[in-house]
Amino acid sequence: MFTAILLDKNDDGTTAAKLAQLDDTQLPADGDVTVSIDYSTINYKDGLAITGKSPVVRKWPMVPGIDGAGEVIESSHPEWKAGDRFILNGWGVGENHMGCLAQRARLKGDWLIPLPAGMTSKTAMSIGTAGYTAMLCAMALQEQGVKKDGGEILVTGASGGVGSIAIAILSGWGYRVVASTGKLSETDYLKSLGAAEVIDRNELSAPGKPLQKERWAGVVDSVGSHTLANAVAQTRYGGTVTACGLAQGLDFPASVAPFILRGVKLIGIDSVMAPKAKRIAAWDRLAKELDPHKLATITQEITLADALDKAFDILAGKVRGRLIVNMRD
Repeated sequence: MFTAILLDKNDDGTTAAKLAQLDDTQLPADGDVTVSIDYSTINYKDGLAITGKSPVVRKWPMVPGIDGAGEVIESSHPEWKAGDRFILNGWGVGENHMGCLAQRARLKGDWLIPLPAGMTSKTAMSIGTAGYTAMLCAMALQEQGVKKDGGEILVTGASGGVGSIAIAILSGWGYRVVASTGKLSETDYLKSLGAAEVIDRNELSAPGKPLQKERWAGVVDSVGSHTLANAVAQTRYGGTVTACGLAQGLDFPASVAPFILRGVKLIGIDSVMAPKAKRIAAWDRLAKELDPHKLATITQEITLADALDKAFDILAGKVRGRLIVNMRD
C-alpha cells in the first residue's frame, strides 16, 4: 500500500480530493516503468486539478501531480532499469494519466529523463516544471538573439515559480531583469533573486494601447491576457516575448501592430509535450547554471497532507516561489 492524493467527482460534478491508500493494482496498466516518488510539487495546474477550479482532469479517479522525481522500482522499458534516478514533467500526467502526488507511480519510460549528475530529487523538484519552463523561456530568448547588452528583460508573475526562477536564471546570465508583481511586499525577495527593479503588475494588467513606448528587449510572461498584450506593445524593435502561462487569462487582446511595425517575435513555450532532447538540454543547463543558494530561497517544503490546502493557496496568489512535496515525510 502507498499514500496518494486521489481526486474523484461528487454527484454534483464538483471535485472531491482526499488522501487515500492505494495499491499497485490501481496504477495505470499502460505504463511500463513503476517508480518510487521521493519528491513532487504543487504547480498552478495541480492547484486547478485539486480544487476543481478548471477542467484539468480528463479521467476519473485521478492522482494529480505533473512533476515527480525518484527511483525506478521495475521496468519493461529498454532504457530504464531498477535503481535508475529520473525526472518526470508533463506529458498529461495528472490529467489523463495518474500522476506523482503519490508515493508510487506507473509511467511510460519515454516520458522520463535521467536525473542530471550531482542533482538530488529534492533539487529537481525545487526546480520542477516551473523552473524547467523558465529555462525554456530563457533559452528561447538566447536563441532569438536577445543580448545581455540589448536592453531590459521583463518577467511577469515574478513571485510565482516560473517568474522567480526566470529572474534567477536571467540575472545569473548577466541580463538586467525587471520583475512585475502584484506583491510589492516581495520586493526584497525578488531583488535577492537578481531583479534590478520591481514594478507593480497594475502597470501592465489593464487594457492598453496597441503600440506603447519601447522598453523591453525580451519578456518572460506567465500571466497572459492584458499583461501579455501590454508587454508585447512595449517590446523594442526586433525584441522577443516568450509566453508560457495564463494566470490572468487565456485571452490575448492585442493588435498586429508590434509584429508588423517593430518586428516583435512572440514565442510560445510548451513544457508539457516538449521533445526529449530539449528537456535534457534544459535540465542540464539548470543543473550547471542555476544558483543553488537562490533556489533555496525560492523553495518551501511541505507534506502530502499539506498539499490539499496549499492547492487553494497557490490559486489565490498566496504562495511565492516553489512548493515541493516530500513524499516520505
